[in-house]
Amino acid sequence: MEQESQEAEPLQRSFRDPIDESRFRSAMATSLPIQLEIGSGKGLFLTNAASTTSDHFFIGLELATKYAREAQAKIERLKIDNAAFIASDATRVIATEVPDESVVAVHVYFPDPWWKAKHKKRRVLSDETIVHIQRVLKPNGQLHFWTDVLDYYEIAVPRIVELTKLSGPFYVPEPTATHAMDYRTHFERRTRLNGLPVYRARFVRTV
Repeated sequence: MEQESQEAEPLQRSFRDPIDESRFRSAMATSLPIQLEIGSGKGLFLTNAASTTSDHFFIGLELATKYAREAQAKIERLKIDNAAFIASDATRVIATEVPDESVVAVHVYFPDPWWKAKHKKRRVLSDETIVHIQRVLKPNGQLHFWTDVLDYYEIAVPRIVELTKLSGPFYVPEPTATHAMDYRTHFERRTRLNGLPVYRARFVRTV
């Protein structure tokens, strides 16, 4: 749910249509370890990760139907069969559709900060979602959280520590980009090329 992909209002249902629901259920039934991205945006992270990590399955949950459809079409053209992009309300999906201890990683990159005070309840890393992330992680599963908004980082990270038994936060060094698209997401690329800081944290479920 990157800033550039957030739609005006959250969905009132988990999935955009039955195709997305069917694709999600099929993906969750895989025998491969599952990694889940909340807000997959234009799909750069999942596409790169799936193409280089064939022994895992990657599921991207994206509120903006346009981005989810375009990213799914791209991986189908590239014949990447260990990833799926689902047009959905990620927070609802995690709360109601993802079983306990079923994923090895949850990725949250550059979520919309919802600047206005009256909108802060819409932030992806709400207390409820933080608790559900711990619930769905397998033992030794990891939560990866990146943002360019220091205020968001300084609110979310202490809440994760307070509300869960996840170990962390662990320091994540800034990776060196070796080419123009060697970034975790399109938003990270734009942020770093503009010389702006990115705040990163990693947590691990050890109990």
